[in-house]
Amino acid sequence: MKNILFLHDTFLETPRGAELTIKELMALGETKNYSVQVDFLKNLEETKSKISKANLVVLNSTSRCHFELDLINHLLSQPVPYIKVEYDYNFCARRNILCTVDHNVRSCCNPDKFHVFRKLFAKAALNVFQSPKHYQSHVDFYGEAVIKHLIMPPTVDVLKLRPSEKKDEETIPFFGDLNFLKGGHEYVTYAEEHPNLNFKVFGKNRLRREIPNNISFHEPIPNQEVLDILGKTKQFICKPVWPEPSGRLAAEAFLSGCEMLSNDRIGTFSFDFYPNNIEKAKAEMLQAPENFWNAISEILNTSGKNKNPKLKKVLVYKSYGGLGDIFFAIPAIYKLAEVSEALHFAVSPRLVDFFKSHLKGVTVVSEPDARNNESEYDHIYELGNYPAFRGYDLPHALKYPTHKKVKQHAIQHYIDTVSKLHIDIDNHLEAYPYFKNNRQNSNPYFVVHHGAGFLLKIWPTEKYAALIEKLAVLFPKLDCKIIMGPDDPDIAQYFTKPMPHIEFITGGMTEVGEAMAGAIFHIGNDAGITHVAGAFNIPTVGIYGPTGPGSWGSFAKHNQLIWGKKGVCNLKCNYDVILNCSHRICLTSVTVNRVLEALYKVLQEAYPEDSSQLMLNPQAVMEFGKKDCLIKLGEYELLLEYHSNGMRTDVETLLSLETSALPKAGDLKMVADVLVQQKIIFKVPSFS
Repeated sequence: MKNILFLHDTFLETPRGAELTIKELMALGETKNYSVQVDFLKNLEETKSKISKANLVVLNSTSRCHFELDLINHLLSQPVPYIKVEYDYNFCARRNILCTVDHNVRSCCNPDKFHVFRKLFAKAALNVFQSPKHYQSHVDFYGEAVIKHLIMPPTVDVLKLRPSEKKDEETIPFFGDLNFLKGGHEYVTYAEEHPNLNFKVFGKNRLRREIPNNISFHEPIPNQEVLDILGKTKQFICKPVWPEPSGRLAAEAFLSGCEMLSNDRIGTFSFDFYPNNIEKAKAEMLQAPENFWNAISEILNTSGKNKNPKLKKVLVYKSYGGLGDIFFAIPAIYKLAEVSEALHFAVSPRLVDFFKSHLKGVTVVSEPDARNNESEYDHIYELGNYPAFRGYDLPHALKYPTHKKVKQHAIQHYIDTVSKLHIDIDNHLEAYPYFKNNRQNSNPYFVVHHGAGFLLKIWPTEKYAALIEKLAVLFPKLDCKIIMGPDDPDIAQYFTKPMPHIEFITGGMTEVGEAMAGAIFHIGNDAGITHVAGAFNIPTVGIYGPTGPGSWGSFAKHNQLIWGKKGVCNLKCNYDVILNCSHRICLTSVTVNRVLEALYKVLQEAYPEDSSQLMLNPQAVMEFGKKDCLIKLGEYELLLEYHSNGMRTDVETLLSLETSALPKAGDLKMVADVLVQQKIIFKVPSFS
């Protein structure tokens, strides 16, 4: 006897659609000689034990389970097949995807949950959805990940329906609590507009508005009594605010012969039997549980996993956006290449040689040539730009379903979008770098790019010059390469002394790539070259001003982002504001010392095995006393008390020098270790 384990986060005595469906499915399974049990997700270890003994798991709702993600990750790691039965939109933190009907709702999803549910759907033996509309909503977000699916109409017990030829024209019922999502406001408004009718609510009032006298509230009633009332009801109102996955109650009203006052957000009404074929609806609802168990039987009797065929010849465009946006799309392009027999990436002619040198497993072609030969390709995808500034009017444009819904880097949005195209695309961002770097021990150097495509986003050039002069003192063994585009400011005029260790890179992207591939670190603005550094995984300090780094920050493994706007300016910047800003305080307020502090953090993190000297945080302020030293770093304060005059001398020496050697033992080493933990000093390579 096969063991079938249902997992659900709510006791089945709850009189709601999901629980009624689960009870009916379990009862039918027992008649088919399966051993069927349910676990209500109260103890993770007990649930794991039951999973290990099951032949198949039916995963229902988990959002009320306090170990939801741990449970899903455990299930994904087990060999036991599972079916995911979806009743809501559980990848969404609100479980209701209001963002699709109200564009003022933003950042409504939990990124961790969103991504783990994509994997959950993709690895399921079957995904069960409540209606065509419910399924399509998941396709819009997850694409091919939900392709193995079954659409089940609500399992209404049609034999218990009590349609009556005599209808009550004076009363319109509402079953359940009167709330916003279920269309409570529409119901109350209709009652206000029809004072001659009676409105009975079998539940509580959850609305914050005055209730008219013709609405009365009553205790909830069992499902059979609901069916008895619906059979005698002439009109039934069902106008939910959220996209209702199913709408079991609406289905019961429809089958009971009620005139439906509804909207387009009821999943059940997306079946082709609505509104004119009640008999077909009854037949499909009667058959739904049988279809469910037939699918289970097929899964249990099928051995092995069918391999999903690859996409054939694929062409990818990235024809809109800046240079940096192209680099943000590279991880997604690599993901797509893994599931394609051949992938061609079309870029501007000036970028062809660069990408040919660095992209692996991808054929780089000129965009004009690709457009002339589109007939050669089986699939053509346009990545456009995230977010879609020009909408989706570009030919072959892909849509970004997570835009304004999931807070994450633009890189992940590109990956999420291409993951819709094939079930085997794992939308996890794995590792760095995307391009191979080529750092040499001889003649080590760092790279600076002081310009940008939009010059109003650059840190003042004179500060870059001062920073480079300071770095020449701090790291005398390092050379410097400055990326100098044709429209970038002339930084040479700001140097106060000869700088023979500097080389200017004035060529095209091929020369920029050669310079970046060997760099020790990079410092730059919110600009494409900073993202070139990210592609080579070069430790990076990015300086951002009017536009924040949220979705467009540097993506090197080791990076520090300085956003000068925080705590300095609260204006929301758009293009017009930036053009008319006279002070640019978000950038001018960033000091050389602040950039040095960020650089020390990056170097300490990126080169721990080479850290051979201590560098004082230039942002720290010291107040030396006879018995102690007060250290201030922003709003943080640290008091060091001296145990001896010798300790006082050692500490004052340590905190007075920009650089010093690592103490090897004794009290000073203990003090230094504490100061390193508190980021007062940093362990930094000397690059000697």
